[in-house]
Amino acid sequence: MKKIKLLFVAAFLMLFATSCHHEEIIVEYQPGPSQNASLEQLLRSYELWYVDINQTVGYGETPFLQIAFTLSFRDGVLFANNNLVGFGSQGNGFGIPVGDYETSQMILDVYHDIDGFQTYDVYQIDSNTIELYNPNNDTSYFLNGYQRSNFDYNFIFYDNIHYFLQEYEAWEKTYTSNYGAINEFDNENFLQFLAGGNDSTFRSSQDPVGSNPNYLYWDYTGVYGVGDVSNNMYLKKLVLDYDYFANEYFDLSVLNDQTIELYHPASGTVYEFKGRGYIQYMKSAEGKQTKEPKQRKRTSKMKDNPRTSSRV
Repeated sequence: MKKIKLLFVAAFLMLFATSCHHEEIIVEYQPGPSQNASLEQLLRSYELWYVDINQTVGYGETPFLQIAFTLSFRDGVLFANNNLVGFGSQGNGFGIPVGDYETSQMILDVYHDIDGFQTYDVYQIDSNTIELYNPNNDTSYFLNGYQRSNFDYNFIFYDNIHYFLQEYEAWEKTYTSNYGAINEFDNENFLQFLAGGNDSTFRSSQDPVGSNPNYLYWDYTGVYGVGDVSNNMYLKKLVLDYDYFANEYFDLSVLNDQTIELYHPASGTVYEFKGRGYIQYMKSAEGKQTKEPKQRKRTSKMKDNPRTSSRV
């Protein structure tokens, strides 16, 4: 969640103003690439491309684009931030390498380590927006360009916080305040937020603290929701739907990439939970996927794609 700042030395650029090396730096980092720029220059003109999932047009899906928060194109290697844990620090902010890519005119070919070969027609929409049109599934994804120095990692983190909750096998209760009224939730020692499906399923366990997350008995399965708090980006509302007694409401705060705080207004009790069993959404060293991936869900209505392929 930290920002990585890029430092440019003005004197250095002025000294080499007429050199080829200077031209490469301008192409690499200048905002608002020219419409005449080559596709490689266009892709490299921004360090991070945020996948604006709700702008997607068409009825198809490309798994690696549904998973990724950002993409980066670096000398033929495709990088992605697939996780919110470590977001902004992993790979110096670029994330992890997820495949290779090639460009030809305005065609982008991706060789993804999990999804295999994918091909796109690329259209420049404005100075920092590109469209990736997949002619094989008639679906367009829209990417917004940023430099690491001006990318708001915190906003993306908190705007997608329900996915952060899914990035651990379980959340273990490690602290209960000595103030607050006794309540039913005092008995819950583990929480789990499941990826996939309806994207809003949680489970809870009353197994003893210290139990192995892989062998927990889940006493209850229900539905959860995460909502915003007016004028406070860093605080969320968490609702756990317990049918057998009532919904439980909490103020949710993130203390760090492994610890959350839940304040229970009904009882005045504060709890802390630590993530156990980090789930990295990519591949193992053997090239096999380690976990059924989460997929970011569109909240916008799906619609027909007016784009047609420009390929002969």
